Amino acid sequence: MSPKKAVIIGAGIAGIAAAIRLAVKGCSVEVFEANDFAGGKLAEIKQDGFRFDAGPSLLTMPQYIDELFKLAGKDPADYITYKKLEAVCNYFYEDGTQLQGFADKAKFAREAATTTNESADEIIKHIANSADIYHITHKVFLERSLHLLKNYFKWDTIRSIFRLPHIDAARTMHQANKSFFKDKRMVQFFDRYATYNGSNPYTAPATLNVIPHLEQHYGAYFPVGGMYSITTELVKLAELLGVKFHYNSRVNEIVFGERLKAKGIKVKGEVINADLVVSNMDVWFTYHRLLKDHPKLFPKKILQQERSSSALVFYWGINKKFPNLDLHNIFFSANYKAEFDHIWQQKDIYHDPTIYLNISSKYKADDAPDGCENWFTMINVPANTGQDWDFLINEARANILTKLSKNLGEDISQLIVCESILDPRSIESKLSSYQGSIYGTSSNSKFAAFLRHANRSSKIKNLYFCGGSVHPGGGIPLCLLSAKIVGEWIEG
Repeated sequence: MSPKKAVIIGAGIAGIAAAIRLAVKGCSVEVFEANDFAGGKLAEIKQDGFRFDAGPSLLTMPQYIDELFKLAGKDPADYITYKKLEAVCNYFYEDGTQLQGFADKAKFAREAATTTNESADEIIKHIANSADIYHITHKVFLERSLHLLKNYFKWDTIRSIFRLPHIDAARTMHQANKSFFKDKRMVQFFDRYATYNGSNPYTAPATLNVIPHLEQHYGAYFPVGGMYSITTELVKLAELLGVKFHYNSRVNEIVFGERLKAKGIKVKGEVINADLVVSNMDVWFTYHRLLKDHPKLFPKKILQQERSSSALVFYWGINKKFPNLDLHNIFFSANYKAEFDHIWQQKDIYHDPTIYLNISSKYKADDAPDGCENWFTMINVPANTGQDWDFLINEARANILTKLSKNLGEDISQLIVCESILDPRSIESKLSSYQGSIYGTSSNSKFAAFLRHANRSSKIKNLYFCGGSVHPGGGIPLCLLSAKIVGEWIEG
């Protein structure tokens, strides 16, 4: 009996992971990617002697990467190694406060208690609450399909269901964090975690307070070869397993028969037959581009959901080193509520945005020439709904430079020797992320976890979905888990 043939649409991190899992199951796998590179958002940019990781820059839960190598009978350390971060991030507040976000929870609690007006005990209580939410939700919402009936009869699922009132879904993140802390700096610190999945802490459920646990318990890491090495090493593993990658091969259509059974894809006018089709493309574009002639099959309510926020990134080559900066740095807005109101209500950019600054050359020296640093400078912005982005980008660039120069005591504009820009329009056009949203749909409602698109089509047999726009969500760990769920749906 010949092996099942699977075609995967898109070589994002989830598509690569799904390819590996299906190849391990004995499937014949081919991946079709519209761009000339793999990784999707997990890509790289090289310019004038600088190298930048183009997208995700914070790595947590690397065990899900290692699991792929182990499934294939390989030692992960032969392919990729990580450095665990003692301090996850440096935080700069507009009042002059500076805070180191240590990975060790006791050390962080002491640091925060020394720096702010909160007690270490209150901070430890918040961290414990985050852990409780994780233990209730991770098996049910993260590691399994919500759409497979048998999962609801497992004991740990039943136990989690009885504990659902404890996940704090009735309050917003901000309301919950205000109940824990009196110092607005610590409220802002924990509110920021809503941005990890492109949401708004003033409307997203307090269930998202699970996110700090992922950093505090599992830690944060830097891959020795840079974030893009995750992509290159996983592609290498997939190819060792016989997976074939086709680049510059945009899929035009998903082909299925009269009985609504997927039987392949169409690429450049040619039909590629397959037993299984897995789409790693944003679910909105999967329907509107690849199934556009079949609107009756669209899950209309899901496709109409609010999208996550997007990002504006300036990749700056800086001809100076800053010893007071680390791999990850946050410069907070003085008015967090106003910043999120601009993103979510006014659909524009606040004049004092929170800035995330990633400098991989701190840990990988050859990412920048001698005496220089590579600055990945990002702010959260609204999804693309037709704004005047050229105007917004120019205004935001000036405001970012003013803020950084003030905080660092130096005119940063005079230190920039090269620049590239990524904005919601290019995220949408290059990476097929609808409206440039980074994480698919937002999590700004208490039912968001239940409303993401499933990992298997309920209407088209043998059509599956993985990636940040479907269950369980965006970010590297959840994208890898989406591929794991697809693998569990499919028998080799």
